[in-house]
Amino acid sequence: MTTSISVTLDSVAWQAPDGRSLFSNLNAQFDQRPTGLVGRNGVGKSVLAQIMAGLRQPSAGHCRRSGEAYYLAQQVQPRAGQRIAELAAVDKRVDALRRIEAGSTLQADFDAVGEHWTLCETLQQALADAGLQDVDADTPVDKLSGGQCMRVALVGALLQPVEWLILDEPSNHLDRAGRQWLAAQLQARKQGLILVSHDRLLLQQVERIVELSPQGLRSYGGNHAFYAQARAGERAAAEALLQQRRNERRKGEQTLREQRQRLEQRSARGNRDAANANQAPILLGLQRQRAEASQGKARAQLDQRQLRLHDAVREAQADSEAAAPVLLLPSLQPSGPEWVVRSTGLQLPHVAPALRALDFNLRRGERVAITGANGVGKSTLLKVLAGQLAALAGEVNVQVPAALLDQQLQLLPAHSSVLEALRLRNPGSAEGELRSRLALLGLDANQVQLPSAQLSGGQRLKAGLACALYADPPAQLLLLDEPGNHLDLDALAALEELLRQYQGSLLLVSHDEALLQAIGISARLHAGADGWQWQRD
Repeated sequence: MTTSISVTLDSVAWQAPDGRSLFSNLNAQFDQRPTGLVGRNGVGKSVLAQIMAGLRQPSAGHCRRSGEAYYLAQQVQPRAGQRIAELAAVDKRVDALRRIEAGSTLQADFDAVGEHWTLCETLQQALADAGLQDVDADTPVDKLSGGQCMRVALVGALLQPVEWLILDEPSNHLDRAGRQWLAAQLQARKQGLILVSHDRLLLQQVERIVELSPQGLRSYGGNHAFYAQARAGERAAAEALLQQRRNERRKGEQTLREQRQRLEQRSARGNRDAANANQAPILLGLQRQRAEASQGKARAQLDQRQLRLHDAVREAQADSEAAAPVLLLPSLQPSGPEWVVRSTGLQLPHVAPALRALDFNLRRGERVAITGANGVGKSTLLKVLAGQLAALAGEVNVQVPAALLDQQLQLLPAHSSVLEALRLRNPGSAEGELRSRLALLGLDANQVQLPSAQLSGGQRLKAGLACALYADPPAQLLLLDEPGNHLDLDALAALEELLRQYQGSLLLVSHDEALLQAIGISARLHAGADGWQWQRD
């Protein structure tokens, strides 16, 4: 095992094309320990990961890396007609091997293969281990689901002959089995690993967590449990210091007001005494000048003391974490139909025959987790309930306002701004109120004006939730397809808190068991080999 590999950041900075500074003066060293890179949405984690992989050059500073790196982006976008070998980025070596087997003696083919003479067999075994037994290097990716495409891309990443593997949110589209497979693969890796992730299962297995924030990089020598405990302690200490500084400012400002008042009283008394004094005008003028100079100096000293009090509070606020994103819950009707969804003879499209028939009815207030492997029809069910897909047969009756947040977030047109999308769904609310609600989510005045396609995945999801919950009327049935995929750890905690308090009905596709446990689901609808099965929690 190589023991000297490293990635070193030396005063690294990045400025976006629009002039915004994502981060500056980053100094850190990453060694062979498996490391999780975390931070809030939009802080620049993906850009930093690409800099460390050598795919971007920093705006300032230097990034030095020993060994080669392979970067896998969080969004896998296969091309139409692409083969699995291409999506896995092993096609050049696979094709060279086949040409050699067919009699090629070209040096370029032997150079492409290198030492990987068993790559075809290794790829086939790796695909089988990832749960893709029925495909091979030449299978078109058009036949695969989004989660299956991510598995193929991950298989390819794990087969790359590099010292560094840099994965950006690799578990976003994986089912539960896929996440367990990925965790086992990463645990067995012996060389450099940098994991940009908010997946608590994966982060529990790293040996170090590095957090990127507007204040820079901070390293925590442990897994997610250690990091969470350390951050909780830091937050408590920072909040306590901030409260102390605010109390000191309040008391200090009271003292300053009293001192200013005494100063003004002395000044007024001095003016009266001077007016009554029997002195030559020139002497009176000199005394007045000296008094005014002394009073001006005293006032400046008081102003400096007040400024120091404010600076102390600002420094404490900088050390204290910014407020977590907040979603204000809508006012829902206290009563309504007992059954919010009723179906008769429902037959789902685009799924295996065993999974087409589904008896689906949902009571008011129920929260149901829809589980199962990738590609079994979970997203299809949500789209049928939302009216975006027609059922093969039967009827579906949704009796309350509903909103679907799918994985592509079609609720947010890519060319429209967040503010425009929200105004379209709630034309009766004042723009200031809509802006305030978006600001509570961590979307600032500039971000709400940008086309939604320019926002990070987490920012778009928070905007999508706002469009669902702040619509007029608000959604009384939420259909959520992997809502935690793009959320940072703080936003994920905020989402869990919101869903715990949400009084409407909820259908949630998720492979994040921690999220399901946190929101208190009442039942599971599981898609398996024997069809759809209800399981009561």
